[in-house]
Amino acid sequence: MRVRRLEAVALNVWGTMMNEAAVTVALRIPGTWSHPREIVERLPAGYRLTPESLFLPDGTELEFAALKPDRQFAEIFRTSCREPATDEELAAVQRYTVNACLRVPGGSLDAARVIMQSASALLAAGGAGVFVDNSCLAHGAQNWLGMTDDGSSDALSFAFVAIIGGKTEARTLGMHILGLRDIVMNVIDAQSEDFGIIDVVRYMAASDKPVDDGHVLCDLNGPRFRASAQASRAEMAGSPIHNPFGRLKLVSMKEIAESN
Repeated sequence: MRVRRLEAVALNVWGTMMNEAAVTVALRIPGTWSHPREIVERLPAGYRLTPESLFLPDGTELEFAALKPDRQFAEIFRTSCREPATDEELAAVQRYTVNACLRVPGGSLDAARVIMQSASALLAAGGAGVFVDNSCLAHGAQNWLGMTDDGSSDALSFAFVAIIGGKTEARTLGMHILGLRDIVMNVIDAQSEDFGIIDVVRYMAASDKPVDDGHVLCDLNGPRFRASAQASRAEMAGSPIHNPFGRLKLVSMKEIAESN
């Protein structure tokens, strides 16, 4: 999909709350390891693993845990893949013996890159793929490593942000991993090839101009959407998919004009 030039026109002052909310990203990396020693021996140089922590080459300590397999995960992984995993990867997930789990601080693009690199170390040690609890997305090892090497905002949003379509609205899951509000749009606007929800996600991930309540999103054709800030759904509080930054509902300027 081509990248379009988008702009956010600020109509009020950007607050500080976007930097205040804590985000923990939970990842599950299934593998066919027979013993934890296999992971330790196959980690890239500079990484170190203990029963409770993964240490990065710079000394950063991340929370680690190992979970036993269950009967549901393999099918959940397969049906949650954004891009098809390879037959070999899916076969490994199907017979996985351990889920290597990481809990990693998120909330910014830089943090998201660290998350990708951390999971990639476990893939190099034999992991078959990555499941992101915060957005219910899965990626085969090959796809994840490719996105890690890319490291661009497009790759990060593709790795972490899911788009869910309903009868009347489409919304995102996982924008909080990047430090952003989730997006809610009319499903017809979201599916448009001209400035749809994918374009909005890519713009927000790439832009150094935050989009907040009252902002107007524009493209080369002029103003397109007004953003209205909303709280995240209360029933999601405490779950990995809860976005502490809230949501932005984007309403088309055409719809606003017609209602006046």
